[in-house]
Amino acid sequence: MKKSKFVLALFASVSLVGCANTDIYSGDVYRGDQAKEARSISYGTIVSVRDVKIQADNQGVLGSVGGGVIGSIAGSTIGGGTGQAIATAIGAIAGAALGSKVEEKASQVSSLEMVIRKDDGKEIVVVQKKENGFNPGKRVRIVGSNSDLNVSLL
Repeated sequence: MKKSKFVLALFASVSLVGCANTDIYSGDVYRGDQAKEARSISYGTIVSVRDVKIQADNQGVLGSVGGGVIGSIAGSTIGGGTGQAIATAIGAIAGAALGSKVEEKASQVSSLEMVIRKDDGKEIVVVQKKENGFNPGKRVRIVGSNSDLNVSLL
């Protein structure tokens, strides 16, 4: 019975950690408040690219709670009496720490840092979700300005 609870808790926490929406970091995705809004447009050429990670903002307590539950269930299968209570507590703490790290890593998005030379000669750096085709020398369209923009290939 205890093993089936452990397997169920493990399956549930792993399933939920993978639910993070990372498409919001793509140059092809706009937020709802950006729809039906006039936005500036400029053009440029990619000078260089570098692989980076975006740490998604949607980190919550799911990893910690899920890991704590799994750890406490695993700990409760060890020994009996006071030893079992101690193992359950240690399992919960270790599981919560491990679950938090797993969630942190699962919430990272493979991305590109692009240096773009705009047609006016100014250079900007843009970080967005990694997509094929964003290579040095490619022409791009930059929609928006400052901290609220999307880059797409021409």
